[in-house]
Amino acid sequence: MTLGLDTRLTLLAAGLIFLLALLLGVWKYRQMATAPDHLAHPYVDIAHRSALMYSFATLLVSVFVELSDWPTAVNATCAGILVFFFVAAIGSYIVHGARRDTTNQFARPDAALRVAMIALIVGEVGAFAVLLAGFAAAQLL
Repeated sequence: MTLGLDTRLTLLAAGLIFLLALLLGVWKYRQMATAPDHLAHPYVDIAHRSALMYSFATLLVSVFVELSDWPTAVNATCAGILVFFFVAAIGSYIVHGARRDTTNQFARPDAALRVAMIALIVGEVGAFAVLLAGFAAAQLL
């Protein structure tokens, strides 16, 4: 069976996010090994864990992409939206971990954070809802 281009790209994204998670694990380990309390900065820990979870979430998305009834362009766009927001979240955690500027980015949220969160919610929920509907159309109806 040959996988569609949309599925192959989504699987590649899952693998790249997993590789990022492994590299973030090295950073986390280094901080744990050198810190007096043997703890990594909270956002280094969050970046590592979220990358692990998002890599598997992206793998799950690839299944819905492959089994969807929608055109390749629709599936690829939805998967791309999801991957974009997954990677953007990881990136923001990496920035906070590198800067050590906060242990809770929501302690003093600004307008940009609020807009970003609304975009993330609409983008992730909407994109996955489209893929889920495509799956249901192909596999259940």
